[in-house]
Amino acid sequence: MTSFHITELKNFMGRLLGTDCFDSFLLAEANLKTSVEYTIDGHINKEFYTKEELEDPQICPHDFAAWSAMRPICFEMIRGKRTPSSFKFVLHLMPDYVPGVLKGADESLSPDQVKALVLTIKYDGAAATIVTGTAFHSFVMDKTLDAQWDKTMRQFLSKKGIAYTEK
Repeated sequence: MTSFHITELKNFMGRLLGTDCFDSFLLAEANLKTSVEYTIDGHINKEFYTKEELEDPQICPHDFAAWSAMRPICFEMIRGKRTPSSFKFVLHLMPDYVPGVLKGADESLSPDQVKALVLTIKYDGAAATIVTGTAFHSFVMDKTLDAQWDKTMRQFLSKKGIAYTEK
């Protein structure tokens, strides 16, 4: 787990909410505080869909909503003359990308063992941080995936032009 302090807030916010920069992620949860507080549970509401729709991988491919679909909604909640008091987004890397991250970790780990590769993005009214995390379906002694996920995020942030320092 690593904490990245974002050093160019305006650039980061533009990339997070205004571009496809983070569209390889799913939104697990969001909490936004503006004039009112918004809470979003990113779980797909399976009761909303028919059985056929749930079986269609184009309609419901994941347990969480795609960030690409939720990004404009979150942007509308934040948009205005005043910055939000705070927000927190919990994003999970889409499962399709997990095998690529695993390449630098312990070879005995399989994608099926990984529950989530997580980014928690927090803004406190003045500064933004991104904290990495990993979750497994069962206990895993090996920590090489944690280190590999941190390394992958360093590369991702640098490639996307997001300036940061590590805490």
